[in-house]
Order: sequence, then C-alpha cells, then structure tokens
Amino acid sequence: MWFTNESRRGTPFGMRTLTTKRQGCQSLETRGTVADQAITRKGVKYLEAPGPPTSLACLLAVTSGVTTASVNLTYERQRKPTMLDVARAAGVALKTVSRVVNRETGVSAETAKRVDSAIALLGYRHNTGASSLRRTGQATASIGLVLEDVGNPFSSALHRAIEDVARERGYLLLAGSSDENPVLERELVDIFCGRRVDGLIVVPAGDDHSYLLKEILGGTPVVLVDRSSAALPMVDTVLSDNLDGATIGTQHLLDHGHRKIVFLGDTLAIETARARLAGFQTAIKNFESAIETTVITELRTAGAAEHELEHVFQRSDPPTAVFASQNLVTIGAVRALRRLELQNRVALVGFDDVAMADLLVPGLSVVAQDPAALGRCAADIVLRRVGGDTGAAERVILRTTLIQRGSGEIAPYS
Repeated sequence: MWFTNESRRGTPFGMRTLTTKRQGCQSLETRGTVADQAITRKGVKYLEAPGPPTSLACLLAVTSGVTTASVNLTYERQRKPTMLDVARAAGVALKTVSRVVNRETGVSAETAKRVDSAIALLGYRHNTGASSLRRTGQATASIGLVLEDVGNPFSSALHRAIEDVARERGYLLLAGSSDENPVLERELVDIFCGRRVDGLIVVPAGDDHSYLLKEILGGTPVVLVDRSSAALPMVDTVLSDNLDGATIGTQHLLDHGHRKIVFLGDTLAIETARARLAGFQTAIKNFESAIETTVITELRTAGAAEHELEHVFQRSDPPTAVFASQNLVTIGAVRALRRLELQNRVALVGFDDVAMADLLVPGLSVVAQDPAALGRCAADIVLRRVGGDTGAAERVILRTTLIQRGSGEIAPYS
C-alpha cells in the first residue's frame, strides 16, 4: 500500500521535486518541467503530470515486495493556474472552459467532465468576483451587513435569516458588529463599500446616519433594520412594533394585579430602548390605579442587569414584578431572581425571546420579536433594490407576540 504526504508551498508550474522514500529502498529524486514524465527505477513507475497530484492521481506505482512508502512533493512558488492552463490540459477552447466554470449550457457532458478533471488536477480556482463583475456590469453579488453584536442571540438570528435569503439568490453576505459604536459602524460601511458590495443592510448605532447619503446617491441601496434614522426618512426600514409590544407586556403584568413594577432597559441612545420605555410608560399612564414604578436604564450587559436588580430587592418594600426590555437584560433578571430564590414569587416579562426559555421553572414569559422575519424582509427589499426596483421607500413594521410561559403570570405576593 502507498501513502502520500503532499506539501504544496506554491503552484505546480515550473521546476519541482519529487522525492520518494520506500521501505528497504533508496530515495529517488527527480526534477522535471510541466511536461508529462514517466520515470521507472527499481521496479517503481512514477507518472508526473501537469499540476499538483490529487491523492494518487499523478502517481502510479508498481512494486514487488514493498508494503509501505511515503511520497513528499514540494513545488517552487510561481503562479496560480489560469483558465488558459485548464483549456490546454483539457484540450478544449478557452470559451469552453469559461462555459463549464460558469455553469453555462452548450457543453457536452463528456467535455465538461474532461474540463472538471483538468480543473481538479491543476488546482484551478475560479475567480467568481471577476466573473460577476463581467456578468452584471460592476456588480459583485455581495451584500454588506452591519449588526449590533453578532454574539447577541437576536443579531445572530437576524444574520442567519439575511444570509439564507442572500445565498438562495446567489449573493455573498459580508457582516460585522458595530458594538453600538457609531464610529465603528461607519468604518464597517466604508470597508464594505470599498469592496463594492451591491447593497447594505444596517442596524443603526447612534442617531446621525447622514453619511450614508453618499452611498445612496452613489447607487448603493441601503436598508435599515430593527431601528430607523430620522436623518434618512427616504430609506427602506424594517422594524418591530417596540412601543406596542412593551405596552402589551406591561399591561399583562398590570392585569395580573401588580402595582409595583421595575423596568430594566438598555441605553436610551438606542431608538428601540426609547420606544420600549415609552410603551411601558404608556401602559402605566393609561391604567386607572396608581402604580409604583422603578425605571433603571443604561444596562448593556446581563451582569449589569443582574447587579441592579439584586440591589432593588434589598429595599424594604421591593417590587412584585419586573419588565426586562432586552434579551440580555432579561437573562440578568432571571439570574438575579434565581440567586435570590424569588423566581416563583416575582413576576417577570422579558422583551425578546431567549434560548430555552420554555425549559426554565417557571417558563419565561416574553414579548417576542421575529428576527428571522425581520431579516428575510430586509434581505428581500435590498435585493429588489439591487435588481432595479426604484419604487417609494418602504417602512415595514412587524407585530410582536406575547408568549405566556409562567413567569409573567405569577400573582403579587403579600
């Protein structure tokens, strides 16, 4: 049996060395050019063909009484194989190779198989960026996506939905996290546009996005998702109904008899955080009885929310319910209540669903957005714009859903 150990430090063209080591045999070293060579020595036949070997494709060995061998191949770095090299190796016209790599019609199955074999043998890699530029007149078949934080479950679900739609339509998705930093957001947009993406989907950080006007006027479609921008009323926007969702979640706690409620929120520099606080305040204001509320905002992490809520419950007259207006904040609230052994006494409604919320005891009640629907909608709009749709700007607002699992249905304790 023969074993190969291939080391490719360059491309297969020009001079190269083939060194064999066999059990009980002397080493054999040969040098050759790209021309096919057949070398026979000590009962072993080697066939050297153009291009790098693929497994044993370029090595034919006939041995007698030899059970093991190792083959090491090294190449001098020169140039990458081209489409012309493939055409020569396959014995076809350059246009035929182009048709095969671009999956065009007009090539017989036998010829296509011969071209594919030459591609595999040479290690040729098709330049999809160049071909897309030729096909679409400077289009790159790519979309840029700026997220808040790809590590956040909401952002991850949004990313995946956009990626799925892009891939189905033949587009590559380039993504980055702004970390709620407007400067980093702008840097990411500049990088994506420098790579000539065909469209942009942005989860805005901060309030001023007038810098995007340059890209929009330059012909790059932009879609804002999860948040809008007052500076860009003419831009397509896909949102969840944050105000209504927060109003419904708070009303749910009021309907279950709670009159002392704490609100935990994200930084108010974020449009969605402001909308959710407004929804909470709307429900409180419209309720017929006096409600005692505690509002804590600027919570950026689960740890911060956990710490603040533990501090709240050190009071002599603590709240009986919690409305947590963001998924990481909700996780922090869950941890705090469990640490204090209050998870069965204090009601909790979160905004945004979290993984395994139904496995908690009690199950976690949430106002759920649909990040997948947001992502699919944003991707569909931007790809329609890339395809030439010049209709009026769209503002899509998706409804939220109250999911009752137990934590939000706990009655006030006395």
